[in-house]
Amino acid sequence: MAKGKSYDEEFKKTIVKLLETGKKPSDIASEYDLNIKNIYNWQKRYGTIISTNGTITNNKEIVNLIKENKRLQDEVDILKKAMVIFTKK
Repeated sequence: MAKGKSYDEEFKKTIVKLLETGKKPSDIASEYDLNIKNIYNWQKRYGTIISTNGTITNNKEIVNLIKENKRLQDEVDILKKAMVIFTKK
C-alpha cells in the first residue's frame, strides 16, 4: 500500500490560515491538490479557537492545559491525603 504525500508543518499552518481568511476547503483542496480530510484535520490541529470571553487559543494549548490541570488535581489530592494523615497524630 502506497503512503500519501507528507507535508511540513509550515505548509499545514499556511493552509489553515487560508481557511481562516474565508476560503472554502473544497477550493483549497483543488487548488493545492490536497485531500479535504487532511485540510479538516489540520484545521483541528492548528486552527485558532476563540472562547466566549474573547481569548484566542488553539487545540494544542487546550490539550496542554488539560494535562496541567490533571497534574495539579493529582497534587491537590495527594496534599489532602497528607493533611488527613498529619492531623490524626
